[in-house]
Amino acid sequence: MQKITKEVYLKWYEDMLFWRKFEDKLAAVYIQQKVRGFLHLYNGQEAVLAGALHAMDLSKDKMITAYRNHVQPIGMGVDPRRVMAELYGKATGTSQGLGGSMHIFSKEHGFYGGHGIVGGQIPLGAGMAFGDKYHETGAVTLCYMGDGAVRQGSLHETFNMAMNWKLPVVFICENNGYAMGTSVERTANHTDIWKLGLGYEMPCGPVDGMNPVKVAEAMHEAMERARKGEGPTFLEMKTYRYRGHSMSDAQHYRTKEEVEEYKKIDPITQVKDVILEKKYATEADLKKIDKRVKDLVSECEKFAEESPWPEKNVMYDTVYEQEDYPFLQYKL
Repeated sequence: MQKITKEVYLKWYEDMLFWRKFEDKLAAVYIQQKVRGFLHLYNGQEAVLAGALHAMDLSKDKMITAYRNHVQPIGMGVDPRRVMAELYGKATGTSQGLGGSMHIFSKEHGFYGGHGIVGGQIPLGAGMAFGDKYHETGAVTLCYMGDGAVRQGSLHETFNMAMNWKLPVVFICENNGYAMGTSVERTANHTDIWKLGLGYEMPCGPVDGMNPVKVAEAMHEAMERARKGEGPTFLEMKTYRYRGHSMSDAQHYRTKEEVEEYKKIDPITQVKDVILEKKYATEADLKKIDKRVKDLVSECEKFAEESPWPEKNVMYDTVYEQEDYPFLQYKL
């Protein structure tokens, strides 16, 4: 793994701050009904992405996740203006406005969604890894899921096959505590989700998902194992979301005091404290970064606002049609 230098810390700070402010802006325009449908925000979980990106080889590695998926493609190189435009349903979006919040996608940058079906991305992630093993690309797939998705049977089927075939995939559970709104304690007789890997003799373990350094170290080890042909790893990133499951979540299942307690270990604050303690930058330097972030968020909003709506024919152009389909004919 590359050394975690001054430059890495400053990049982490700017990236995570931008992701946080990007999501905050989406929350604001959602209330104004400029973004419709569901909206699942990443606030609080930024260290999971920042640490993973540090361990990845973005020239070939891939990522797939669930519906909390706006900032991951940005981290992998997708233009944030296009992500914002996709959420607005505009023609300049990553899927011409047809995907929306839960379906951001970029093959060019190795980001394969964005999936609205709970746990639906888990077997797909293994399938992507199978393709890389078959074609000997040396790439590793990171397959993310929430703590609610680990109750899906597809996870167990996928774990079994991934271990059997020693696929180059890292399964990551972003355990933010409540799935949609029910705590882990109420949905299973164990709270250590990472132990699910033990049943398949899959290397597994818990990770402090609020600290990008811990995430980067764990991800590097898991990805190196995959590149050596030793198969998958299952990591439980213990993290927390400050906002509700989605914008329609009233959050009756937790207290405001609990949220405030977790904000004391905010990943952005942790990184900022290290920067100041090690004198990597001054408060004045950080204020310049803050301004850059604010300006870029405004630029994304302006781009989305001013972009055109897609033409109606786009909806029909993207539907598969086979003119010579052999329809079955039944005789009465």
